[in-house]
Amino acid sequence: MYNLHTHSLLSDGVLIPSEIAVRYMAMGYKAIAITDHADYSNIDLVIKGVMDFCAHWPKDSKIKVLSGIELTHIPIDQFKPLADYARNLGIQIIIGHGQTPVEPVVEGTNRAALESDIDILAHPGFITDADVKLAKEKGIFLEITSRKGHSSTNAFVAEQGLKFGAKLILNHDSHGPLDIISPEDLRKVGKGAGLDKKAIDKIFAEVEELLKKKGAL
Repeated sequence: MYNLHTHSLLSDGVLIPSEIAVRYMAMGYKAIAITDHADYSNIDLVIKGVMDFCAHWPKDSKIKVLSGIELTHIPIDQFKPLADYARNLGIQIIIGHGQTPVEPVVEGTNRAALESDIDILAHPGFITDADVKLAKEKGIFLEITSRKGHSSTNAFVAEQGLKFGAKLILNHDSHGPLDIISPEDLRKVGKGAGLDKKAIDKIFAEVEELLKKKGAL
């Protein structure tokens, strides 16, 4: 099992990366990504922090930790340069903070993120058909989340993903200990979004392929 959307003290989380990793490991997870919020004001700090942490995390640990970042509430013309900047510095998982209906996200953010070098579009809200098709074309994962508020459109995102054949991913978007749910409960999030066992198994298989490409498995 995996979770590729977590936040630490490097942004608005409450745990240091080591405790995040240990808590996920205790839950039975095999791989996580530390994906703290970033814009031009803090991207260097976040990248250095997560890269240093991942470089020193024991290679023989039962849980693999990938370096990540979530580009959050940035002007739409900044997505491509910031995504390229993070990727060139070695960040493995890049998330675009999508157009969740519970925050004032700028219109066009989903499209700008999808046109950039990202791996996951987080909580994309009422994502358009055209944007889902672009996600499919580029192999970008659309997130179904366990996070309160953002999860209000899970069923819509799942339906759109299945309709157009785009890749889906189940994530926590965790910020603290209470957000870290068991693998079984994460499956329930998928079921709550209307996904059957076959669809959920497919999600896990596709994410496993992503993790292999990133060197985490």
